[in-house]
Amino acid sequence: MADVASIAEGIRRSRKAAGLTQEDLALLAATSERTVRAIETGTGNPSLRAVAAVANVLGLRLAVI
Repeated sequence: MADVASIAEGIRRSRKAAGLTQEDLALLAATSERTVRAIETGTGNPSLRAVAAVANVLGLRLAVI
């Protein structure tokens, strides 16, 4: 769970640093605001594709280690 929380916090922090709302990020990542909210709170079950799309918009990389 720590990994999910870490990803969530990193995405939230990056979105805010970029001056984007959750709605803005959802539009740019071609997903829903609800999905962005789920990613940022570490709840629900967003697809890996959605998480990757949101991360890409923010210039973040997801790594499997």
